[in-house]
Amino acid sequence: MININIPGWGNIEIENLVLDLNGTIATDGRIPIEVREKINVLSEKVKIYILTADTQGTAIEESSAMGVELLKVSEENSTEVKLRVMESLDPMRTVAIGNGSNDHLILKEAALGIAVLGDEGISASAMKSADVIVKNISDALDLFLKPKRLIATLRE
Repeated sequence: MININIPGWGNIEIENLVLDLNGTIATDGRIPIEVREKINVLSEKVKIYILTADTQGTAIEESSAMGVELLKVSEENSTEVKLRVMESLDPMRTVAIGNGSNDHLILKEAALGIAVLGDEGISASAMKSADVIVKNISDALDLFLKPKRLIATLRE
């Protein structure tokens, strides 16, 4: 578990991290080594789920050597399926990180939603639903590896 006390927000106890694959942790279906390493470090503290419609068809190969649980969702109704998964994990103890339109509900429902503006862009609905917007996935993961960054961003 990761505990972060954010003035004005209170103490956030994070047990789960839900990540979108394409556009969030992967570009063109590939996860950079640096991102893999950060995910593996975080997987020692929290349960990590990758939720994906697997647009590029690389999810199994790309996630196999990481400490994550891969959950593939159908391309149809992926927004609602991702939300149902989020609701099953205790949203108040879950962080969601995504970039696409099909991530906007999990970003809104999570205790903390982080939208990533990466090489593949960010949907307006994801941006509106997030608590924090970062320029890339490495910066998003660093918020939990270096939590004072998150405190500086969110404190009231």
